[in-house]
Amino acid sequence: MKSFAVIGLGRFGTRIAQKLYSMGCEVLVIDKDNDKVQQIADNVTQAVSGDAEDQDILRAIGVRNCDCAIVCTAGNLSASIVITMNLKELGVPYVVTKAKGPQHQRILEKLGADAVVVPEQEMADRLAAKLVEPNILDFIEISEEYSLVEEQAPESWFNKSIKDLSVRARLGVNIIAVKNGQEINIAPGGDYVVRSGDVLVIIGKYESLAKLRKK
Repeated sequence: MKSFAVIGLGRFGTRIAQKLYSMGCEVLVIDKDNDKVQQIADNVTQAVSGDAEDQDILRAIGVRNCDCAIVCTAGNLSASIVITMNLKELGVPYVVTKAKGPQHQRILEKLGADAVVVPEQEMADRLAAKLVEPNILDFIEISEEYSLVEEQAPESWFNKSIKDLSVRARLGVNIIAVKNGQEINIAPGGDYVVRSGDVLVIIGKYESLAKLRKK
């Protein structure tokens, strides 16, 4: 069982803490607002009212024993920076910090945050991709060059095997999974035959994925 510390109980922090707890994880939350702490207390493992900018408080509640800490105080830039530094100095194995924007993200990365998320930016990217390409069911940016998409299999691919379609050679993309209802095929082989209703999980460069959608 993994253990998480969630710091900051805004909408993002509250949601991720409750989700992690519902998935069977141990979840410690901390916030300066005692009312928010009390509201979530029954839906997490431990809820603490305190200032995470104070390293002694973090040490006292045992945050360094958590596998991962998630800093959700992006609205207060200085607080998120100090808390991230505190967590790294205490030796938390993996620190994820929410950023308000690209500049804030760069600062946090230089401070040693293991991962930095910008939820509003990521949601905007996903929405834009879905609006431009209606067949896209989900979109995840992996790097400046690569992304992963979930897309309905085009009709022209029905009843053809992945080997026959030769998507890697022709289009420069890889099909890493296929979903159809409750059925999931991870890393399908070349003999897999695409069916109506298949959702393809595809990874590739942006230009390759754009080429794919023209097929």
